[in-house]
Amino acid sequence: MCRLGMPDCFGLLEYYLMDASSLLPVLALDIQHGHSVLDLCAAPGGKTLALLQTNNCRFLTANDLSVSRCKRLQTVMRSYVPRDQRTDKNVQITTRDGRLWGDVENSTYDRVLVDVPCTTDRHSLLEEENNIFHRMRTKQRQMLPLLQTELLLAGILSTKPGGEVVYSTCTLSQLQNEYVVERAVELAASEHGVHVEPQDLSCFRKVFKDTFNFYQDCRVGELVLPHLTANFGPMFFCKLLRIR
Repeated sequence: MCRLGMPDCFGLLEYYLMDASSLLPVLALDIQHGHSVLDLCAAPGGKTLALLQTNNCRFLTANDLSVSRCKRLQTVMRSYVPRDQRTDKNVQITTRDGRLWGDVENSTYDRVLVDVPCTTDRHSLLEEENNIFHRMRTKQRQMLPLLQTELLLAGILSTKPGGEVVYSTCTLSQLQNEYVVERAVELAASEHGVHVEPQDLSCFRKVFKDTFNFYQDCRVGELVLPHLTANFGPMFFCKLLRIR
């Protein structure tokens, strides 16, 4: 995460740099004026900022299980968001286990973003520190699809009937992308009687064909592939509509 520039006269920073493809899940969420929004795995905060910048959130809950990551999220909020736009009435930052959110606030939110922990392929290639592919973290890596499925299922259950949830990762792994979506959809129906339908996001390929390089054969959702001429991503995102 990089910041540029000096604070302005209000003590706020003006720039937050992030991979451009990271904005696609936020755009896919299509937040409308007055929506209540849950960012289930919010830290370090780039997508949370983008959600707030839609200026449509009636209320935003930003959650992350990690206390240290939530502290980073709070720092981002203080550094970029005016005080009157991050009051308890507008923004709530929590450190709950996201897997339990469906029990905590069932059928509550108009829009839910589930940007799950993943193998973060680009970072894993460029950084040795805390690398998920280190042999000492093999078990953790193998358990990721289960964790991701549980988080997405919780996000689905937290969404109001007629509401929408977007699942996203920054990995190329089918196991963490399409397979997680399909399994969570199956579990929502079989175990909770909640039905969701994947939505067509092919319009993103048309609108951003000159900016991103999209994989053409996803069964559900869309995947941005890093490419020499469009070096963004990877970023997978899939939108689900909870049936009324």
